[in-house]
Amino acid sequence: MLTVRDLEELRARVAGWRAAGDRVALVPTMGALHAGHMALVEAARRGGTRVVASIFVNPRQFGPNEDLARYPRREMADARLLAEHGCDLLWAPTVETMYPAGFATTISVAGVSDGLDGAARPGHFDGVATVVAKLLGQVRPDSAWFGEKDFQQLAVIRRLVADLDLDVAIMGVPTQRDDDGLALSSRNIYLDEGERARAVALPRALGIAARAIGRGESPAAVLADAYAALHAAGFVVDYVELVDAETLAPATAAGRPLRLLAAARMGATRLIDNVPVESA
Repeated sequence: MLTVRDLEELRARVAGWRAAGDRVALVPTMGALHAGHMALVEAARRGGTRVVASIFVNPRQFGPNEDLARYPRREMADARLLAEHGCDLLWAPTVETMYPAGFATTISVAGVSDGLDGAARPGHFDGVATVVAKLLGQVRPDSAWFGEKDFQQLAVIRRLVADLDLDVAIMGVPTQRDDDGLALSSRNIYLDEGERARAVALPRALGIAARAIGRGESPAAVLADAYAALHAAGFVVDYVELVDAETLAPATAAGRPLRLLAAARMGATRLIDNVPVESA
């Protein structure tokens, strides 16, 4: 596996693959890789596709009081993991490469980015949309792969690509979970032993709520029960909401696909999760 930090070299490598008739897939990450990321790499490489994984801790998607400084960085270990799973190239740009002197553009995607994490983390999705647009322009992949754990992020990126007529397929991969159900996340390493044991209340509460709503129970009552369960487990809840799975607007219309999304803090660690709601 190649590790590339220069944009011109990246473009030359990708151009060489294309000249040979290869298709190219991009897996954007911020590093601190785990089995969830490897599921994206493995899905992307099926059919002989060349895979570019990027590692870039994007400062523009962190708020002033968030964890940019302590976000885990372990590029050597990440590179070994990517190589073991068949990644062809690691794109590891610097902040100066991504945002050179004079950089003045921010991309904002309205609608799908407004509520949920968009409300809890103002400016976050502007940073996500801007860096993903840059990565897509740098690599020019046929497809780009994202985990459904960051469900709102996936919706923002799909809207971005549709609105800007970008010729890339945006692919979502189901959330990868630990044996006890907790969604895999780079931030899980922040949890101490006791917090990790209590954190499983998040997927459990969502699963119980999704099944209850699917049976036809009142969403308002079910969401109140989910809040109570999370508080009892020691979470400080940002939101638990039932939304239209495509628009992320509050769920109102019958017959539309639904999704339950939640964000909550266990100690100093903020966790997100989501599950589909299926009618019984």
